[in-house]
Amino acid sequence: MTLVYLDSLSDPRLDAYARLTEAQLRSKLEPERAVFIAESEKVIERAFAGGMEPLSLLMEEKWLDAMAPLIASMEARARQRLGAPELPVFVAPHDELARLTGFELTRGALGAFRRPTLPSLADTLRDARLVAVLEDVTNHTNVGAIFRSAAALGVDAVLVSPACYDPLYRRAVRVSMGTVFQVPWTRIGNLDEPNRPGEGAWSAEGLSALHDLGFTCAAMALSDDSVTPDELVTLLAERKAATGEAAKLALLFGTEGDGLAPATIARCDYTVRIPMAHGVDSLNVAASSAVAFYAFRHLSQLGR
Repeated sequence: MTLVYLDSLSDPRLDAYARLTEAQLRSKLEPERAVFIAESEKVIERAFAGGMEPLSLLMEEKWLDAMAPLIASMEARARQRLGAPELPVFVAPHDELARLTGFELTRGALGAFRRPTLPSLADTLRDARLVAVLEDVTNHTNVGAIFRSAAALGVDAVLVSPACYDPLYRRAVRVSMGTVFQVPWTRIGNLDEPNRPGEGAWSAEGLSALHDLGFTCAAMALSDDSVTPDELVTLLAERKAATGEAAKLALLFGTEGDGLAPATIARCDYTVRIPMAHGVDSLNVAASSAVAFYAFRHLSQLGR
């Protein structure tokens, strides 16, 4: 393996790990140079298995033996790419690495990967039947937790609105345990128009596109005219019996606190509300997504 021992985080080759902000890593002006960071051996492994292109690794020396097989696989793939440089593995002392915010949560290893180009909506949904749509979810922990539930319960794809937080943000990737690399995802809605959180402007174009692709859109929201997940399962089954066509369902989840925008709910085919007990009116968006994914798991392609 190509080892580079460093005594300090001040080395400019470590800028992606130690100094660049998330906005700088995304590099919107130069998307071909955009990077994301994966933290911990398991997340690095899932990023690599998901086809992400590694640029470098950073770790303590004590992790070299444990990660040697993974590093060898990464370097083998790098050699297969015409003209690809060797994969540098930066090794630094624990005391220096401990200066990185949240380093103890990385379990001693980080990886820098090239940010992939997002696929089109049609490509993302080509074989999908159960889809999650995240409108303006502005908490990285919730974004990561939703992806983890989506992977575990067989959701075929995740779509995120223009104002939703980035699924490749460090914390979102870490909370997802790398499952963000296992579930197909992309942005939905017009990214060039203003999309202020809470307005639902993206949904005019976004939900129209979903309807054109044959999806029934269900808003997860507190509404007097809502149906329960079980009732919607029955309605979809009755439609299938009448038409012979298997249902394709998009479940929409809104931002913490305010939920989905009224304009978005109005454009959906159904509003779904999870029944509650003991006077509780709602669940955290990550928890409600897991309940909904389980209720409609029979629709998914990945879960079969």
